[in-house]
Amino acid sequence: MSRDQMRAGDDDRRQIADTLKTALDEGRLDLAEYDERLQSAYAAKTYAELDLLIADLPGSRPAQPAPVAKVAATAGREATAEWIRQVWGSWAFVTLLTTAIWFITSLAGNEWGYFWPIWVAGPWGLLQLFATIGGLAGGAPRKMVEERERKRERKERKRERRAALKAEKQTQLPPSPPQKWDMSDSKVADTPDHG
Repeated sequence: MSRDQMRAGDDDRRQIADTLKTALDEGRLDLAEYDERLQSAYAAKTYAELDLLIADLPGSRPAQPAPVAKVAATAGREATAEWIRQVWGSWAFVTLLTTAIWFITSLAGNEWGYFWPIWVAGPWGLLQLFATIGGLAGGAPRKMVEERERKRERKERKRERRAALKAEKQTQLPPSPPQKWDMSDSKVADTPDHG
């Protein structure tokens, strides 16, 4: 399979979007063309589609495929670890808090009482375990990362559009002040009434 037929990723689209933004800032693209190309960049599926968007811009380089397997494996492990921290974070906090309360009250009473935090940690931990297994099987870490990436891309596109609109406003000429007619010097001729 040739590079042109390979599917592009989000990083590749961002790379092209950055190139288009630079071209807009340099005045090589107007706002309408930039917006059109930017939308096409985020909709592109292959490297060939991305390359077409910057082919006529000087000094632009085609998007280079990232080493997908290594990046995906690293990102997958990190996403899984982060998701597990999110799922188990509240359980760990409450378990530590109830254990600390038990410990302080035991010290204050000079006797080690019944370890009641087990009734908080145990059943909730069992539910968390089932939720973790189901989430991992259903790809919840990947979905979490994809959702975060969609939000980031929306924010980035909104920021780019705002910057482009601001740049366009700055390049527009200010409106000229309205003309005032001085009627004091003009003479109005009387016209006969044909009535």
